[in-house]
Amino acid sequence: MRRQGGGRFAQVVGMSASGPPGGRISVDAVLALLDLAAKGLPDEHDAVADLLSAEQLDAESVAQVGQRVRELQGVVARLHRRDRELSALFSCARELAALHDVDKLVSGLVRRAHDLAGTDVTYLSEFDEQTRELRVRSTAGAIASAFQRLRVPPHTGLAGKVVESRAPQWTSHYAHLRDVPHADSIDTAVRAEGLVSILGVPLIAGEHVLGVLFAANRSEHAFSPEEVALLSAFADNVAVVLQTARLLSQARDAADETQRAYAELAQHVEAMERAGQVHEELTAAVLRGGGATDVARTLSDALERPVVIVDEHHAVLASSDGSAAGMIDSSPVRSALAESRRSGRCTPVEPSGDFRAAVAVLAGDMVLGGLLIGDGAVELGAVEQRTIERAAQITALLTLKQDAVRYAEDRVRGELLNDVLSPDVRRHSDLAARLRARRVRPEDLRTVVVAVVAPEHRRAALRALASTSGLAGEVEGVVTLVVPETDPREAAAAVRDRVRAGTGVEEVLAVAARPADALGELAARFAAVRDCSQVLAALGVESAAADADEYAPYTSMFAAEPASAHQFVDRMIGPVLRWDAERGTELLTTLRHFVDCNASPVRAARRMGVHTNTVLQRIDRITSLLGDSWREPEPFFRLSVAVRLEGLRRRFRLDS
Repeated sequence: MRRQGGGRFAQVVGMSASGPPGGRISVDAVLALLDLAAKGLPDEHDAVADLLSAEQLDAESVAQVGQRVRELQGVVARLHRRDRELSALFSCARELAALHDVDKLVSGLVRRAHDLAGTDVTYLSEFDEQTRELRVRSTAGAIASAFQRLRVPPHTGLAGKVVESRAPQWTSHYAHLRDVPHADSIDTAVRAEGLVSILGVPLIAGEHVLGVLFAANRSEHAFSPEEVALLSAFADNVAVVLQTARLLSQARDAADETQRAYAELAQHVEAMERAGQVHEELTAAVLRGGGATDVARTLSDALERPVVIVDEHHAVLASSDGSAAGMIDSSPVRSALAESRRSGRCTPVEPSGDFRAAVAVLAGDMVLGGLLIGDGAVELGAVEQRTIERAAQITALLTLKQDAVRYAEDRVRGELLNDVLSPDVRRHSDLAARLRARRVRPEDLRTVVVAVVAPEHRRAALRALASTSGLAGEVEGVVTLVVPETDPREAAAAVRDRVRAGTGVEEVLAVAARPADALGELAARFAAVRDCSQVLAALGVESAAADADEYAPYTSMFAAEPASAHQFVDRMIGPVLRWDAERGTELLTTLRHFVDCNASPVRAARRMGVHTNTVLQRIDRITSLLGDSWREPEPFFRLSVAVRLEGLRRRFRLDS
């Protein structure tokens, strides 16, 4: 047993068990030698020789034992490195399993490689397949900011050589490296960091180079095969980790994109269902004879936005909240509707008011109005915009249908109104019965009113007057009504205000006549209000509510030629008017009071609150302008008419 144990020890220390007695060593020496071997550290101070010097061994035996111990130290050192490498790889695997942040993972891998390699600086450069550049992504031990932002162009430096060769490359002195192209930016960064010796190993996953892992020292150093192999082995695992991280990131992006696609699909399906429901409800509205209000409310419920429908003059026809009145006089809205008329599509409105989108209601080339969409929760995507456009088409159909019905009704009522106002008694036969058939009581037709508006606004004016009691229509190119009201001025004012509200036009001239006691008197009343309106229009009165009887004398004088009224005024007192306009005087005011006071300067002065001499001086000026004969009876009568006509015109201008 002893011989066998001695033989094994002899094998360990490199001696034969059958050696001479002087070749044996003590147990303490053996234990000390085993401790040296277990540390795996190089024998820098020849500790083996020191231990064996106390033993009775010859020089050859000492050399054999020292060699064997150093071999054991190398084996143990490799085992220690392998243990650190496996530990690092296991740590990488754990971090990969718990991967949440790729940047943090890469930084951790670089720090672990830094600890494993034991160099001054360790860094990882990522390869961009599009630009073929290498960009420093993470560093450990680096201090220069320029180095941490370093970019290496293709085919440049030690990094380019690693990528092209797909194999480890190193240099013990970077400044002396001559077999690769240098770049000033790279050399400057390396000098700023103080790097001298550099080792780079590729990060390869399949056929792709993901980057390069570098280990560098700030002093000259020859990298051993073991160091190259260790960093290469670690780089292989880093490449797996990076590739896996990229695949996981791509998978997450794909999952997110799929989720977004599902969400968009769900929204699209919801929008399509909403659009289908709107279409069904609008179709039902058409079939049951609904109107613009039904369209506005149905569309508003679907879009969760307020909706307003306007006519061709931008007057409100209907709204989703029921407040159908007024005008939409907004430049952004007008511009959007004009663009929609050109494109036929839903057009966004500049966000400066209450509306966000507009679409024109069209029937061929005819503009019937527009739909205005306010702000709300539902986004106006492509489906919603098509829904709004479809609602505009339904609105056009409803409008055309209602216009056709209204046109037929207006035609019948218009013919009836023309017969009522015709001076031809032959057209009055069975008139009362025909009126009752249209649900109009003959006794309600008392006062004739005409409303003078521009031709392009007549259709809108008739629409605004559709709900008026009595009869309404167009007679001799003028909007005409016969209403139950008995006060001419109030009837004219009511018609003027209704047309203004329905058309948005301020220039409305309404003229009414005194009530008729029988149907047969309405023709004469119409002639009176027609002639009066023509005379007032010739005088430039565009907006007023007038009683025709108050202006009967002037109507009688100029009814045959209404345009001559303005010429008459200019001929009689034109010089006075021009004198006042050029100099800011009050000759016309003085002349009006002079006429009203029966040519009495004293009474005129008292009424005006000025001295009599002032009136006399002004009359002298008027005489110099009009001539000496203007105070004679006939010229004075004509001048009085002209003065009153001019006063009439100015009064209406002030009232409007």
